[in-house]
Amino acid sequence: MTFLMRLCSLVVSVLCFPLHLINAVGLYQIYKRVFPFCLYRISVTYNKKMYGKKSELFRRLPEFNKPGEQLTILEIGCGTGTNFEFYPPGSKVICTDPNPNFQKYLKKAMGENDHLTYARFVVASGEDMGSVEDESVDVVVCTLVLCSVNNIPQTLREAHRILRPGGAFFFIEHVVADPSTWAYFFQHVFQPAWYYFGDGCDVTLETWKHLEAAGFSELKLRHIEAPLVFIIKQHIIGYAVK
Repeated sequence: MTFLMRLCSLVVSVLCFPLHLINAVGLYQIYKRVFPFCLYRISVTYNKKMYGKKSELFRRLPEFNKPGEQLTILEIGCGTGTNFEFYPPGSKVICTDPNPNFQKYLKKAMGENDHLTYARFVVASGEDMGSVEDESVDVVVCTLVLCSVNNIPQTLREAHRILRPGGAFFFIEHVVADPSTWAYFFQHVFQPAWYYFGDGCDVTLETWKHLEAAGFSELKLRHIEAPLVFIIKQHIIGYAVK
């Protein structure tokens, strides 16, 4: 199956030649202006299907609040703000995303979630959040983001750096399927096209291995099957404590 998978992936990559060319000449940046609208529509459906899982995970956020202090959350790749409804009332939220075109949708999400305080929006990649001070937040949230960063270990190092001692990194990420499945086959076959339509998303990653090697003192991680299309059905969900 490996030979067939590689052959089919090559065929898809060749068919994507116009996309490769568009990216090479810099025109792909136009899609980055459209992508926030696409993600906004997709996120509404994703939240409905994953509502129970998200509620269960984020219910633990108050455990990392210092007594008598405001819970400070930094979200990496906040996108359209679809996680805001799950955050505890009174929390202070710092939003980061490398795509400034999300600000329109963030403003809408902020208006719909006035139980939170919004500190600022930082245009920054997960790998470089230098404007955020060391050990300055209680929780870092990262959902469906590690699939599209350029360097997962560096992103996790940044999360570790800005977390206070005892703080936690919360995550939900889709990952590669079991190698014995057809889902694994099609993930690798369609990846060349998925990369462009998903704004750099990679569905073939073993993200849990990076989390296991990130140096957190405690890691609570589960593999689950999400009620989604087969190519992104496999997920990991949990949190890691600094």
